[in-house]
Amino acid sequence: MDYSAKIEFLQTELLKWYKEHGRDFYWRRKSATNYIRIISEVLLQRTKAETVNKFLPSFLKKYPSWNRLGDATEHELIEVLKPLGLSNQRGKRLFKLAQELKKRKGVFPRERMVVEEMPMMGQYITNAYELFILKKPSPLLDVNMARVLERFFGYRKLADIRHDPYLQELAKRITNHEEILQINWAILDFGALVCKTTQPFCKKCLLFDKCNYHSNLLKGQSKV
Repeated sequence: MDYSAKIEFLQTELLKWYKEHGRDFYWRRKSATNYIRIISEVLLQRTKAETVNKFLPSFLKKYPSWNRLGDATEHELIEVLKPLGLSNQRGKRLFKLAQELKKRKGVFPRERMVVEEMPMMGQYITNAYELFILKKPSPLLDVNMARVLERFFGYRKLADIRHDPYLQELAKRITNHEEILQINWAILDFGALVCKTTQPFCKKCLLFDKCNYHSNLLKGQSKV
């Protein structure tokens, strides 16, 4: 199915919405370095954005670069991440990533396949690496972005977001935009503030005229 018109509609409307309602986070500021943006995405995988935003200043004061983070011990990082509720295993993985990047003097490899195999990375953080460091259109596709896209366009078939070809391709098409950062953040913020998991604000939604979820809701068929 060709979603071209709906994609353009979604991009246009959400970018206009984002200019007025987008959230202000430390890692979104113009002064944010690639290190700040990548480390933020690492922390955001299991923690609310508002919590990470409060945590970052003290974390960055202690660890302002990959080299400084690589000087930390494994036990130290596990303890530092405890206020975020992150598991010991995630602390260990971050330690391994910091050690690897310290060896590389804070520079990521240029090949996606190599980056994706590094500790802590995986598909999502590698997408963030492509977006922030390589400046390539790449989706920050998590459960929140997936929810917005599925409600608007239609549902995926596979349980795992990472392996669903329909959702992966759709997310890539939508974020293939000249405002690559803003379109990603717009979708994420819209999912957090309007198209929420429970009790979404459908009646106030600027997308409802073309939204599958809203249409099915009127028929009593919506499932997400």
